[in-house]
Amino acid sequence: MIKGWFHRISGRSASSKTARPLSAKAKARAAKRRRPPIFPLIAERLWPRLSGRAKWMRRAKLAGVAAGLFIVMIAGSLLYLRVQSLPVSSITQTSQMLDLQGNVIDTFHTNQNRSSVPLNQISPFVVQATLAIEDRRFYDHGGFDLKGMARAVVVNVENLSTKQGASTLTQQLARNLYLTHERTWKRKLKEAIYTTQLEMHYSKDEILNMYLNQIYYGHGAYGIEAAAMQYFGKHASELDLAESALLAGIPKGPKYYSPYNNMKNAKDRQLTILDAMATGGSITQAQADAAYAELLPFKPLEESRGDGFAPYFRDYIRSFVVGELGFDERLLTEGGIRIFTTLDPEAQRAAEKAVADGIPSDSEQQAALIAIDPRNGYVKAMVGGRDYPNNQYNRVFATTRQPGSSFKPVLYMAALQQNGMTPLTRFKSEPTTFTYDDGRLTYQPHNYNDKYINDFIDMRQAIASSDNIYAVNTIMQVGADNVIAMARKLGIDSTMKPVPSLALGTFPVSPFEMASAFGTFANSGVRVKPIAVLRIEDREGDVLYEAKHESEQVVDAAHAYVITSLMESVFDTGGTGHRVSATINRPVAGKTGTTSSDAWLVGYTPELATAVWVGYDKGRQLTTTEAHRAAPIFASFTEGALATVPPKIFPMPEGVVSAYIDPKSGKLAGAGCEDGKRLETFIAGTQPLETCDGSAQNATKAGDGTGDRQEQQRKSWWNDLKRWWTN
Repeated sequence: MIKGWFHRISGRSASSKTARPLSAKAKARAAKRRRPPIFPLIAERLWPRLSGRAKWMRRAKLAGVAAGLFIVMIAGSLLYLRVQSLPVSSITQTSQMLDLQGNVIDTFHTNQNRSSVPLNQISPFVVQATLAIEDRRFYDHGGFDLKGMARAVVVNVENLSTKQGASTLTQQLARNLYLTHERTWKRKLKEAIYTTQLEMHYSKDEILNMYLNQIYYGHGAYGIEAAAMQYFGKHASELDLAESALLAGIPKGPKYYSPYNNMKNAKDRQLTILDAMATGGSITQAQADAAYAELLPFKPLEESRGDGFAPYFRDYIRSFVVGELGFDERLLTEGGIRIFTTLDPEAQRAAEKAVADGIPSDSEQQAALIAIDPRNGYVKAMVGGRDYPNNQYNRVFATTRQPGSSFKPVLYMAALQQNGMTPLTRFKSEPTTFTYDDGRLTYQPHNYNDKYINDFIDMRQAIASSDNIYAVNTIMQVGADNVIAMARKLGIDSTMKPVPSLALGTFPVSPFEMASAFGTFANSGVRVKPIAVLRIEDREGDVLYEAKHESEQVVDAAHAYVITSLMESVFDTGGTGHRVSATINRPVAGKTGTTSSDAWLVGYTPELATAVWVGYDKGRQLTTTEAHRAAPIFASFTEGALATVPPKIFPMPEGVVSAYIDPKSGKLAGAGCEDGKRLETFIAGTQPLETCDGSAQNATKAGDGTGDRQEQQRKSWWNDLKRWWTN
């Protein structure tokens, strides 16, 4: 050991046996290794520090690189999310059906009643109430409310429960639009991603608008517009503070906070929201107290769904839009389209009331009523039956019921247009057997209850009393083919055969066709194709369909006026509609029709053409009382529907003349036959020229027609005025 130490001191290796001289290079290397530091004290003291600083710098550099990479990753992720499209959300929109005044009469949807409106059509109270209770810092955060999360954690820890949530409106919207409500980390991650994308792609107002149109308010109502209509029967823009605060509280628990289910819970939630609004400064405490005390006018739940009003009309529109116009059923139920119809709500209410009052509630007798504006073809009212919940069959379009004598005006119009017959053409009312088909067949009609005048009568008398013998004589002279051709011109497409019984309405015709045909008479011979749908718009307001006004002059105006004048006699003394003349305080023309199982009254004013049918679905025979129910329904409806419309006379066109005639002789009334004279209308040139006493002066005056037409209008107006005054 000592030896080894000696060798190290002397520079020799302990294992060396002999000393070997070093080379110059080896000496130099040895000298270099043994060279002491230049600054031994500085190196000794600072080296540990410098060494630690270097390690720290290396670590800082690594941390900086990591932070940079993280920032790049975040920026890249945000950029990626910015350029990526959000998933397609299949939000269904409730379609609406509106009446002529713009009121919603029906909605179409699957299981989601939804109607979107822009933010400027939502009450500011709704916006304030929603933000106050759901996300008061909505306009200050970027989709995630960190302060709200922290506050929720503190509150929940203090209460040892999830008493307060922290989801923002954007998060709720993302969840409702694109995700389920399952509680998994995967869903939460997706929610965060979609929340970020929503904030990137849309402004705050757009997000708020989507939220208010998406959120569920209970009872199938999605969105504030549907909720406002369902609960209060008003638009979202019309909601006041109290209504807004109550609706804003429902989405938290639609079943628990629905006023239909639990009014106390709904009011408690409303109070919480009003207090939050007052605390936030959007309203005063006095306003909050007044709103809470307000008695809210809730609509009954059944009424809010639109049940009961014009159900047959609503079914018809749906069938027409899908079946006739070719719209897809899914677009109707999910596309948010708006169907603007011609239904007049006042006329519809009058129709439903007239039918309800016209037949005893315990009767199984059915009824149908259809009313059309002859001037534009608008379908104003429709009642297809008396028990829609149990029977949705719309009898307005039934082509299985015989119109009976209500068809006769079609026959007489064909006769007048041939210029072979006039209102003074006479046939004898008595039992008659007619031969047709070149003598091979016979036909023997009967008057109602076998009542005959057994004397000659003219066309006005035949129409007023509904004489069947006169009608068959007319069709034998005019030709059944010509009558069918006239029916087609008037819009009656039902199957008919050219036989004598056609004159008595033995071939079924729908009430819809009858009302349309009589509307042509009311409209001076111009047939306007009936219209029930005016236009259809998509959810953006773009027009998808617009009805075309189709009209055609199918009957000369003068002939239409003459047949109208003749049908006015139905409501005069002795006419088949005389029993209801006191109910109708305006000029009206029409025709009754009665078979063993059907009763009709088809008539019109200048503003409304109406067909009323009563009977039994299975063709059961009518009693006398049951057969008399059509006319009162017609009269009640006409007056109710036109209650706010001043009475008007039918305008007399050019080509019509009038003259006083003697009904017994069918000649002009002269000095010797003035007691029973009657003012009659004619197509110019068809009036009689010979008087009953042979007075040429009277014949000349009648031939001119101008003075008589003015006299007829004056007399007609005076008679109508007296009738309106006395009634």
